[in-house]
Amino acid sequence: MKKNAPQPVIRRLPRYLRKLDELAAAGITRISSAELAERLGLTASQVRQDFSCFGEFGQQGYGYNVKALRSEIARILGMDRDYKIILLGVGNIGRALIDKFRFNDWGFQLVCAFDNNPAIAGTEQNGVPILSEKELEPFLHENKVDAAVLAVTKDFAVEVANVLIACGVDAIWNFTNEEIVEPYSQAIVENIHFSDSLLAMSYCMTERRDNRG
Repeated sequence: MKKNAPQPVIRRLPRYLRKLDELAAAGITRISSAELAERLGLTASQVRQDFSCFGEFGQQGYGYNVKALRSEIARILGMDRDYKIILLGVGNIGRALIDKFRFNDWGFQLVCAFDNNPAIAGTEQNGVPILSEKELEPFLHENKVDAAVLAVTKDFAVEVANVLIACGVDAIWNFTNEEIVEPYSQAIVENIHFSDSLLAMSYCMTERRDNRG
């Protein structure tokens, strides 16, 4: 596996994975780069270039074996690593993630959650134990945690992120709407802003309507 693939390529890999899952569910066992590209709104050369960042997966004249390609992309994405992840903040977003998001399907084991509300500390949510925020640092010192979901209120985002980074958590999936940037840290921070996606859609809508006008 080659390292340092371009970010646009990395961002497309989950799209390939989802599409390959759909193809497998439909009973399709092989597909050409042109057919895969058409289904994703890409070009065949783009698909081939993306995959060439990580090796050669297809065969000329045959295309790609759907199951094998899916396995390779899953491996590249680290879905076979069984990463341990915790969740901070069991509010609306935190509860929704615990109840509805299937972390195990994507290579992560949600081991526990933390919240500052004493009424829910010591309980469980969908089988996930909820601990008090006061137990966070001792837990991190005693257990190997690879990543954390940050769903606390915006005011506490940086403070909690600093604790996670200081305790050796490798990555943070940040839902707080507070942009967390750690230029002097090795931690990976994925800042999620729902408004970014909505506004990108708004831009496309506005551009299309202006061009029609």
